[in-house]
Amino acid sequence: MKSIRLLAAALACAAAFVAATAHAGEAEIRKNLAARFPQFAQIEEVRKTPIAGLWEVRVNGSELFYADEQGDFLVQGEMIDVKGRRNLTQERMDKLNEVAFDKLPVQDAFKIVRGNGKRKLAVFEDPNCGYCKHFEKDLRNIDNVTVYLFLYPVLGPDSKVKSRNIWCSKDKAKAWNDWMVGEVKPTDATCDTAAIDRNVAFGRKYNITGTPTLIFSDGSRTPGAIPAAQVEKQLTAAAK
Repeated sequence: MKSIRLLAAALACAAAFVAATAHAGEAEIRKNLAARFPQFAQIEEVRKTPIAGLWEVRVNGSELFYADEQGDFLVQGEMIDVKGRRNLTQERMDKLNEVAFDKLPVQDAFKIVRGNGKRKLAVFEDPNCGYCKHFEKDLRNIDNVTVYLFLYPVLGPDSKVKSRNIWCSKDKAKAWNDWMVGEVKPTDATCDTAAIDRNVAFGRKYNITGTPTLIFSDGSRTPGAIPAAQVEKQLTAAAK
């Protein structure tokens, strides 16, 4: 019985030592990086990586760096698991950038319903984005989906004007499709466009850096004008 107590005490001490060491490493990294780089004054997270002595440092939501235990060296780049053939940095960023679908501000989007509309997809798009126009033509081949379209004018002043005219039109979905697919310019209109401003703020917060950006019902996110077949595949996977 005495030996069991001694073993338990030893294990507890070892665990406490490991925890203290980890905390010390994190504190040292935070302190040194903040002192040497003002932009690292607001570090959001410091955590260990699979590589001994290398720590992940996260700033600005999902911007990742790697540092040694003292914060003397800083690396920016991708960490590859060669044996498993996995991009650990990209996997981590994908996880950080996930957005719970039920947390999306859908009141700031307009809906396009096709078929029974059971499946759900959110898309952030700029009306002057050529890739978005190509994507919209492909998207017409997808059935049984409700698309929540978030106007995301990031390509210049004219994008803001077109977004305003589409948002303020009587039939937003028609005005959008007429422009993106039919090249029919939206009629000038004015109204409260605070929703568009909120979309841009939301995109910046969640690191939406390009259009189109797709968010599926399982929270997974895909940038770029992917083909209809890939959209269909991801919609099916997200619905499981």
